[in-house]
Amino acid sequence: MTAHFEEIFRNFWNKISHNYVKLLIVISEIFLLCMAALVCWWFFKKIISRLTPILNRFTFFEKNPKVIDLMRRAGGYVILVALGVLCLNILRLPFLEKFFYAGLVLGLASLIVQTVKLLVRYLEENVAAKTETKIDDIVVDLMDKFSAAAIYTLAVVMALDFLGVNVMPFIAGAGVVSLAIGFAAKDTLSNLIAGVLLLIDRPFEVGDRIEVWSAPKNAATWGDVLDIGLRATKIRTTDNIIIIIPNNEIMTRDIINYTTISEEIRVRIPIGIAYESDVNRAKKVILDIIKEMDWTSYYRPPKVVVRNLGDFFVELQARVWIRDARRRMDTIDYVVDRVKDAFKENGIEIPYPKREIYIHSSEDAGESRDERGAKEPNSKLDPEKG
Repeated sequence: MTAHFEEIFRNFWNKISHNYVKLLIVISEIFLLCMAALVCWWFFKKIISRLTPILNRFTFFEKNPKVIDLMRRAGGYVILVALGVLCLNILRLPFLEKFFYAGLVLGLASLIVQTVKLLVRYLEENVAAKTETKIDDIVVDLMDKFSAAAIYTLAVVMALDFLGVNVMPFIAGAGVVSLAIGFAAKDTLSNLIAGVLLLIDRPFEVGDRIEVWSAPKNAATWGDVLDIGLRATKIRTTDNIIIIIPNNEIMTRDIINYTTISEEIRVRIPIGIAYESDVNRAKKVILDIIKEMDWTSYYRPPKVVVRNLGDFFVELQARVWIRDARRRMDTIDYVVDRVKDAFKENGIEIPYPKREIYIHSSEDAGESRDERGAKEPNSKLDPEKG
């Protein structure tokens, strides 16, 4: 391959080195074409700058400013392609044409990727977000994650084809390598498949609050979903700790989602009182405390029920609907903290385990046996009954 290119360059140089006039003409023509391309690029930028304020009046361009940048890139790409084609017509070098068209394909692939990303964003904001079905959401996500890789792979294959490289052996070899990699990286592939299934099933969305079973010891056990990747999912706990969980592990666990249906959840708070305390009065005290919170539900009133009769206490349970699931711990903390003082003020006892222990001395036990024997004589020794 290298020797072939060296021979082509040598023949080209031999043609132009003996004719300096022709060489100067070629250089002059290429220089003029480059200057003309620069002038065209300058005019095009001026036109885009003038059109930008006009286009921004439209809602589409105002919400998608990257469209104007894409138009600017596309215009520069067209000018560059025109310059390359004209220069190739002057030089008349077939091997340069191969490299030029291969680079042309790769550059076009970059523009197509940017266009697809803008299209995906537009579909996500204006189509998928306004429909009730989740099928379009899944399609948009898959386009966003796989479109770039598919476009660049196709572009590389086409570029190699322009260069005259037979890509079939590479494709066959890639199949064998992929099989070997599949066996060696089965866990990674499992996570990738699980990531696709997460995008399809949608057990949670970005921003949902879910339970985190792999949190560190003595750390928060729930957090908000930051990102659903193809390999892993990122969750930020309420301690501001980022936990990255492999998708394969998520798909094999029970997922507790607090916000998938709505932001409102019901919080259950166990509270124990002594058997001697007034149950109805305790219920009223707890309800008064709950009414002090300003984040409870407007439409679902709280209630306090008798949950269980324990060994030494009556177990009450406060059931509170709150409008923001992220204030669950705030609700528990507020009620428990206020109940202690409120019960004390209202004479309601908070119980603790009690045990009654009866102690009998050995002398008392002996006297008891003697008295019992005297009162109950043995009938066999009674002479009257003998």
